[in-house]
Amino acid sequence: MLSIRLSRIGKKKQPFYRVVVIDKRRPRDGRFVEIVGSYNPLKNPPEVKLDTERVKHWLGHGAQPSDTVRTFIRKQKIA
Repeated sequence: MLSIRLSRIGKKKQPFYRVVVIDKRRPRDGRFVEIVGSYNPLKNPPEVKLDTERVKHWLGHGAQPSDTVRTFIRKQKIA
């Protein structure tokens, strides 16, 4: 089963995340299927960028968003 969740790529004390489509059984920073966005919590306000077409595509194919990504999707009124 596929999941849409965050994958950390930032340095120590400088978090930066990719929003990725990944198999639920893979580790957090493991091999992913596709990058569909990014999240930078250090900016004020935190910056979220999502590729709406790709997110809709993966949601339509049964990918389940994590709780955090679900809030991003709701705020951007994608689904």
